[in-house]
Amino acid sequence: MANRLSVIATRTGDDGTTGLGDGSRTPKDAPRIAALGDVDELNSVIGVLLAENLPDDVAADLHVIQNDLFDMGAELCIPGHRALDEAQIAHLDRRLAHYNAALPPLKEFILPGGSRASAQFHMARTVCRRAERAVVALARTGSLNPTVRQYLNRLSDLMFVLARDANRRLGLSDVYWSSQHSRST
Repeated sequence: MANRLSVIATRTGDDGTTGLGDGSRTPKDAPRIAALGDVDELNSVIGVLLAENLPDDVAADLHVIQNDLFDMGAELCIPGHRALDEAQIAHLDRRLAHYNAALPPLKEFILPGGSRASAQFHMARTVCRRAERAVVALARTGSLNPTVRQYLNRLSDLMFVLARDANRRLGLSDVYWSSQHSRST
């Protein structure tokens, strides 16, 4: 692979614009850039998760997801480009079913927490939901591959299930929400 970025500080963004993959320039606060930034942040949050001591199967899944998110970034950076497909969503569905099968049924709302890894998965879930909202907003301004939105929707579900799975593997229970706490203060 050739050097794609030989100069990092180009100064071309000093005017408040950034370059897209098709060579065009757009404002840094445009909906496309907001969505791209949220997906990039999500990928970084998953990178933080990978710094945890995770089971091999979970780490392998997160590596696949990071690459999928990079593909998603390419779609967002190059208007009209398609890099995600239904197979990637189907993979998330299979992994979601795999991890969910080992969990007890959820009968109450849960709060982020328990273990550090679980809390980090919840952080990834919330950043994923923000990225999804940004993609929905972007889709209102132009055409966008619906697979992007679907992938983020499914991924946030997987992050929720992985948060529960992280606690289960450590022998911890979920942290349950209780309305009694909010009424007693």
